[in-house]
Amino acid sequence: MSEIEYEPLSLDVDRLGRETIDAHIEQVRRLVDEHLSEPYSIYVYRFFLNNWPNLTVMAKHKGRVIGCIISKVEPHKHARIRGYIGMLAVDNEYRGRGIAKELISQSVDSMIETYHCDEIILETEVVNKAALRLYENFGFLRVKRLFRYYLNKHDAFRLILPVTEKSSVRSTFLPPLENAPESKY
Repeated sequence: MSEIEYEPLSLDVDRLGRETIDAHIEQVRRLVDEHLSEPYSIYVYRFFLNNWPNLTVMAKHKGRVIGCIISKVEPHKHARIRGYIGMLAVDNEYRGRGIAKELISQSVDSMIETYHCDEIILETEVVNKAALRLYENFGFLRVKRLFRYYLNKHDAFRLILPVTEKSSVRSTFLPPLENAPESKY
């Protein structure tokens, strides 16, 4: 669908203005709250969006946010850089058009190119076959089943996308990271 525009969230008030930024954040929050099984507090959004606004990618149609992915990057056990996909949502009427694929692709590419991630992880419900198929088509592997992980008592799978050799080496055998990215808040 050629009318879909993809852009990272910007917190640049001078460029966009406070009202536009607040509207984008509210549209992202509404979309995630409406389409994911877990409720998230405003503090979770602030943590992700303030620390990694460029890893929140929005899909917009005619100015309206119709899809988004929210990710972060942090050191893992002081030995590797780990990307994490926290939330992915697409409005029902826009599903099946490749929007989720493009959002994942942009997020993964940014985590690898900008932050040099060694691995990228996420969790998804065991019953969400479409999401599992989507992530596995990107090369994500199921590594752990998390029993009763979600508030609705559903189990989750933790999936990992190995990016570098480090992702297959135990942390205790890796040298400590130097100059690792850290969250500000």
